[in-house]
Amino acid sequence: MGKNDFLTPKAIANRIKAKGLQKLRWYCQMCQKQCRDENGFKCHCMSESHQRQMQIFGENSNRIVDGYSEEFEQSFLDLMKRSHWFSRIAATVVYNEYINDRHHVHMNSTEWATITEFVKHLGRTDSFIIADIV
Repeated sequence: MGKNDFLTPKAIANRIKAKGLQKLRWYCQMCQKQCRDENGFKCHCMSESHQRQMQIFGENSNRIVDGYSEEFEQSFLDLMKRSHWFSRIAATVVYNEYINDRHHVHMNSTEWATITEFVKHLGRTDSFIIADIV
C-alpha cells in the first residue's frame, strides 16, 4: 500500500473530518470555503481567488451583505414555518436547527451580530415570528 492510499486510516479520518461541520471561525462566506485550522484559513486568505472575491466585496459591500441578510432571514423563517408552525419556541432552538445544514448562510456575514438583534429586526418589520429569546 502506498503512502497516500485511499483506504489508509489517515485518509479515512480526513474524509470524515471534511464531511461534517467545522469550526465557524475558519469559514469564508464569500468563497464558501471551510478550512480546518488557522493555517489553512491563512493560506486561503492569501490565495488569488479569495483576493478576487474580496475585491468584488469591496466594490459593493452593502449589496452583498444585504443579499446574505435577506437569504438568512428567508431561510430562517422558512425553517420556522415548516418545523414550528403552531408552537411557541425559542429563537435559539430554531437557530441551532438552522445551522445544522452545512451550507447555511452564516450569521456573521449578515447585518445582525446576534440572534437577539435578528429577532428584534423581525419584530420591527412585522415578520411572521413565534419566538421567545432565551
